[in-house]
Amino acid sequence: MTGNRQTSWAFSDAYVAEDEVLRWARDRAREAGLRSVSPGTGSALRLLAASVDAKAVAEIGTGTGVSGIHLLHGMRADGVLTTVDPEPEHQSFARQAFRASGFASNRARFIPGRALDVLPRLADAGYDLVFCDGDRLEFLDYLAESLRLLRPGGLVVFEGVFANGRTVDSGPQPTEVLRLRELLRAVRETQELVPSLLPVGDGLLCAVKR
Repeated sequence: MTGNRQTSWAFSDAYVAEDEVLRWARDRAREAGLRSVSPGTGSALRLLAASVDAKAVAEIGTGTGVSGIHLLHGMRADGVLTTVDPEPEHQSFARQAFRASGFASNRARFIPGRALDVLPRLADAGYDLVFCDGDRLEFLDYLAESLRLLRPGGLVVFEGVFANGRTVDSGPQPTEVLRLRELLRAVRETQELVPSLLPVGDGLLCAVKR
């Protein structure tokens, strides 16, 4: 990548400034050894949630609330974020961050548990957007669940599909990367979806359900 392209990428990632609460949530994620979405990815999530006028969003991977804050800022004022994570301690940080960002407690529904145990209990065609940032080995399973959960015109979004450049690296790769390649092919070839791959953060794969 040329210097100009790197500079442009850094500029776009910092284009939407993050506030003190988001920085606090990022610090909690760093301390817990968790990935959190980049500022550019966060601003893209806000935009995507706003673009579908999202009232119901499902998030796989609460973390400490960084992505959730961005999603809530993009959603309708009466929208509800349903967020799933196997670690209740992480969700407690997210709950604090949402409150500090000024979101009422009824704007988020926290469900502790493994995503593939929780998702089958959520309503068919009940969601405007599904954001997937959980176990990358399970992304293909999340795709199948998302197709059921989304209304027509809804969005499914996967974070981290570049895997720090390993997805396009021709050398031997771990199973996680091979699964990401399968996901990219599946989303591109599924007639039910209109896909796009956004070069923000570590790669944001988006698709609209027809």
